[in-house]
Amino acid sequence: MASMASTRQPPPTAAPELSSSSGRSATEARSLKVHSEAERRRRERINGHLATLRRMMPDANQMDKATLLSSVVSQVRHLKRKAAETATQPPTPIPPEANEITVRCYTAAGDDRTTTHIRATVSCDDRPGLFSNIAGAFRGLGLRTLRAELASLGGRAHHVFLLCNKDGDVGAGPRALEGTVWQALAQVAFPEMAFDRW
Repeated sequence: MASMASTRQPPPTAAPELSSSSGRSATEARSLKVHSEAERRRRERINGHLATLRRMMPDANQMDKATLLSSVVSQVRHLKRKAAETATQPPTPIPPEANEITVRCYTAAGDDRTTTHIRATVSCDDRPGLFSNIAGAFRGLGLRTLRAELASLGGRAHHVFLLCNKDGDVGAGPRALEGTVWQALAQVAFPEMAFDRW
């Protein structure tokens, strides 16, 4: 008799377990289940973000997903343009806490005459009518406003004016003109105080 050890056959490999309904192996079924669960979570995240966008965009409740995303892209582009425009503009000055008036005269030679411009700044407590009162003071001195920058924050105001005489000539010397403008601004900005700087 031949020995059994020498004729031994390798044990048969186990047949893969088959899923009862689809004919897939258990490993494939598990993989499919994990993938389906991951896909479900991804769809929930997407739908959650779309719901957030619908709440943020006006009249977005009736939009389909593609229209909603198109609207959001347009809005983001608009905001980027506005941000770029804002970045190129000089920052608005924050009004200082201290009351202050500065007046400086500058002369510039033109084609046929010398023109004097006045740069006047005033920082004071803000109140109704302040700007119109300052403008009235300038008109009373015969000055024309070429440019005005205004800032108001927390009850404080900061005004910067570029002025010239209505006919272009200041008449008096620059030092006397600075004093006159300073006095007029002080009377408007700080009416409760008596100033005599010049």
